[in-house]
Amino acid sequence: MHGGTLERRHATEVRASGRRLEGYAATFNAEARIGTFVETIAPGAFRSALAGDVLALLDHDTGKVLGRTRSGTLRLSEDTRGLSFSLDLPDTQAGRDALALAERGDLGGMSFGFTVPKGGESWNGERRTLNAVGLREISVVSAWPAYPETEIALRAAYVANGAQDARRRRLIMAELGAWA
Repeated sequence: MHGGTLERRHATEVRASGRRLEGYAATFNAEARIGTFVETIAPGAFRSALAGDVLALLDHDTGKVLGRTRSGTLRLSEDTRGLSFSLDLPDTQAGRDALALAERGDLGGMSFGFTVPKGGESWNGERRTLNAVGLREISVVSAWPAYPETEIALRAAYVANGAQDARRRRLIMAELGAWA
């Protein structure tokens, strides 16, 4: 799993309001069962990846770009909880679809695509710890999460008439970890 092999992981919650999604694309120290092993992400695993150009996609589809760090429409940072993101959705079909699903509470969560550089992982039996990752993309998805502690949500915003849209205030997706 070193070098160029692209891996993907999923998360469960999304916050949205206006045309912005915010939340966590990955959380640290949360366990995820990946096939025959249990995986966790160590704090600092994304540190070196934050300097590169990372895409935000809909369902890992490179034909449905929602934003990117290079243009400033996707902002990523690490905090004590994990990899947080803020994404300004475009007025495209993919952006409108993501927003509509978030407003209805239908999103499955977030996912991220990454590679593991040499020395970026450690194993203890069937337990894998990701210590460094090459982050390529984060995706808004409707699939079940691998990491149940992550979140995505709609943030509060004002609509054109100035009234706050209560439907968009704070939507927390149902935990899908029990289904996975």
